[in-house]
Amino acid sequence: MILARADQATRRYGDVLALDRVDLDVRAGELVGLLGPNGAGKSTLMNLLVGLRRPTSGRVELFGGDPRDPASRRQIGVTPQETGLPGTLRVGEVVDFVSAHYPDPVPRGELLERFGLTAHARRQTGGLSGGQRRRLAVALAFVGRPRLVLLDEPTTGLDVEARHTLWDAIRAFHDDGGTVLLTSHYLEEVEALARRVVVIGQGRVLADDTVDAVRAVVGVRRVSLVADDLPTLPGVVRTERIDGRSHLLTTDADQLVRDLVTAGVPFADLEVRPTSLEEAFLAITAEHASAPTGSATDDTSAAPRPPATASVAGGRPTTPA
Repeated sequence: MILARADQATRRYGDVLALDRVDLDVRAGELVGLLGPNGAGKSTLMNLLVGLRRPTSGRVELFGGDPRDPASRRQIGVTPQETGLPGTLRVGEVVDFVSAHYPDPVPRGELLERFGLTAHARRQTGGLSGGQRRRLAVALAFVGRPRLVLLDEPTTGLDVEARHTLWDAIRAFHDDGGTVLLTSHYLEEVEALARRVVVIGQGRVLADDTVDAVRAVVGVRRVSLVADDLPTLPGVVRTERIDGRSHLLTTDADQLVRDLVTAGVPFADLEVRPTSLEEAFLAITAEHASAPTGSATDDTSAAPRPPATASVAGGRPTTPA
């Protein structure tokens, strides 16, 4: 059963193209990681799915209905990227206030224990640290026993211990049959939680695949150097020349450097660094389709679009509907 869907969803803010014909299905029981750098369009997509924004074109659905219809939102829990909590209310009071909106809420003590907040139940939210406020904001998404939880950058501002506490709570919800869609620009976080990964870059879906496939893709590295003439080298998946420098994308940077030395290629100013997510996915694409000039962002700021988009390993996993 599909709980949330985007079908060719496009969203513009004036001249800024935030999402460009995005397709996404989230099925019951999935734990999907929406991965991408800041400004990729992740938050825009989340806002469409929960009804805070409407698509400029295309279609979005939530439980088969319009996300802007309150009836469609009754079975979701949401933590947006930024939240505001009433600073004078105690943590327990905030939980009680939100719980009052649901017919069968999770008991306050159980919820606070699950998210490591029991010791803070009588503290005013204004006196909490940023990480503690973030944990509370995430906990509130689970109060109403939702079927689908959407978490936008849930671990922002958390230390390692708090992050793992939150991960455990998300896993427990999923193990009990809950469905989760979360965004992150941390590969480690998505690897730790998700079974399926959807990568967004510059407003487009670059890949929709398993964690293993994504982990292999982002292993591509960029080797940059100054050289007059480069031969064809094994293991190079993409080559660019910019301002007199050659940029080679490869899955084995060490072997590439050895091959350069063995071939007697004179070079200087060698640099090896990780690729961006967009570079990694573009690098393994067999064919590059031209993309229209535009930009994508999680807000209204502009960013340059890459020259093409990519998908890997056959698209979505075949989860039964």
